[in-house]
Amino acid sequence: MDGMAQAELCARGEVSAEELLDACMVRIEALNPLLRAVVTVERERRRPAGAGPFSGVPFLVKDSTPWPGLRWSWGSRLFAAQAAHQQTPHGRRLVESGLVCVGKSAMSEFGLLASTETLLEGVTHNPWDLSCSAAGSSGGSAAAVAAGLVPLAHANDGGGSIRMPASACGVFGFKPSRGRTVSAGMRGTDFGDMTSDHCISRSVRDSALFLSLTEDRSSGMPVGFVREPITRKLRIVTWTRTVLGTEPEPPVRRAYEEAMTLLSELGHVLEPIEPPLFSGPELGDAFFLVAGAAVASIIDRIDQTRGVPVQTEELEPFTWALVETFLSRGPDALLHARAVFAQAVRTYLETTRGYDVVLTPTLATEPWRIGHLSPVLKREELIRRTARTNGYAPIHNIAGCPAMSVPLHFSESGLPIGIHFAAAPGADALLLSLAYQLEEARPWKDCWPPYSIPTLF
Repeated sequence: MDGMAQAELCARGEVSAEELLDACMVRIEALNPLLRAVVTVERERRRPAGAGPFSGVPFLVKDSTPWPGLRWSWGSRLFAAQAAHQQTPHGRRLVESGLVCVGKSAMSEFGLLASTETLLEGVTHNPWDLSCSAAGSSGGSAAAVAAGLVPLAHANDGGGSIRMPASACGVFGFKPSRGRTVSAGMRGTDFGDMTSDHCISRSVRDSALFLSLTEDRSSGMPVGFVREPITRKLRIVTWTRTVLGTEPEPPVRRAYEEAMTLLSELGHVLEPIEPPLFSGPELGDAFFLVAGAAVASIIDRIDQTRGVPVQTEELEPFTWALVETFLSRGPDALLHARAVFAQAVRTYLETTRGYDVVLTPTLATEPWRIGHLSPVLKREELIRRTARTNGYAPIHNIAGCPAMSVPLHFSESGLPIGIHFAAAPGADALLLSLAYQLEEARPWKDCWPPYSIPTLF
């Protein structure tokens, strides 16, 4: 059952919140040693603080976000012993909704890499194929939802970190518009300001309800709870070429073509065009530069407060390489990166103006093998490999657009392939209503991976 269905059982008295929690713990204990999706388990039994629409439903919080009483490591050895004491505005909304936090989900160190395999926690495995990555940086959340450990899990997205693992694990991943939700503690740097907090779920309605509960209602144009499929025809612009100018792998291309056929059958009008002309390498360099700047500020704060400089072994090699690159560029580096971003946003918005939705693949490749994006590889090679597979998602963070990966296809090898949709900033409701329509046309709720609770037990 999805989260709403579990909450409805509780509301009718057919099951108690304690029974839901017990069942969740049994699932985590049974399968997490294999998947390594959950890095911290909440052992203390707490009654739900709120009587909201998700009352009694277990969920996970990504380890990028503080949750009182739980370890808060960011996937890094630097913070392996850190515990959180404060609750964020976003977290308070989740408590009020009745969700029950059962632990923290795995992530790549500081969310920097698109694969969840860290020197602190080890590898998070994809429940569709244990030799494959669950992607990242929200790989733990995606793997846990795909395997049935929890019906939904908190996640966040600074360059595809919700959508990429949702695609790799065959679940639904929605990234809200910039500023749509209340703060989860990530804001204050260029990288943090590009990051949207939301969830990974099995059903569209869980995602839509989660958004309605966490959105910033002072924005003037609240989305509310989107409940119905779209009924009008959409004008959809589409392309397959990545930001580097490369085409996706054949299995991804087939998935994309199937999605186009489905959308046409649903009555939408598709217009293939030449993609926006970005300077791919320059845009990627700017993206990782602002990521390096964010980590450099963390290191500087630690150096000043604890009196002992951050040691080499406390951070992964890739993280150090990003910091060193940022520091070597001089004081104007961030200004240049922002100018690159601004030009990319202008180009993207001009290209897509007049269309309702943008359609691309989510990833240019099938889920990759563990080690392909290991944090111990050289910076240049990791950035090249990341750009090859993640050639569609980051521009929507830079531009502040809502975007989503929808699990519409499986390759001949049995691996899920998500299809990516984006809309103009603020058009979250339009995307969710399209997602409902797609879910109705191609249901995925019964598609369970080989290493999942419903399949194994």
